[in-house]
Amino acid sequence: MNRGSFPNLSFQSFYISKEQTNSPLIVDIIKIGKKLKEKDILPDNTSATISLGFGKRILINSDVEDFTNIKKEELIEIVDYNPVKNILLVIGPMEPKIETPIHWMIHHARREVNSIVQINNGTLAEKLVNNLPLVDDKYPIGSIENIKEILKYLSYNNKIIIRYDSILFVGNRLSEVEDIIFKTFEELI
Repeated sequence: MNRGSFPNLSFQSFYISKEQTNSPLIVDIIKIGKKLKEKDILPDNTSATISLGFGKRILINSDVEDFTNIKKEELIEIVDYNPVKNILLVIGPMEPKIETPIHWMIHHARREVNSIVQINNGTLAEKLVNNLPLVDDKYPIGSIENIKEILKYLSYNNKIIIRYDSILFVGNRLSEVEDIIFKTFEELI
């Protein structure tokens, strides 16, 4: 489990199956990952987490080495998450990223959110900090209090910065999130 910029969050994963997911949304995550890489929004050494909701589940990437060559087996399906016990139920061959529980909670607390893209790049986040709301480090990352803060800021914004480390974009459709990302980075240039 890659701790990345979220060192305080820990969870346990139980696998329903280690087989790769057959979600119909796989193609969508692969396309957006490649687009973000091609447009230089995901420079080298930048990780991202992309999740799409479908039914009560989410499809999310695990650690992806290269978004230009993202593979099906780098995607996992989260069947359920228990925030009290910090337990994830997973389908897929890879380990969930540390951001997975936060994405799960956003998808389930905000029914109108079906697409989330999180770009983990402190340099990009600092460039945008004057333009976007900032969820600071008042609470430990991944704690219920932290997730409540994130949800509070997302109630009136579709993009926020978390701890100067990452930029979180949300929307109903992936195309909507894609537009928000591209407009945000066009304004940056």
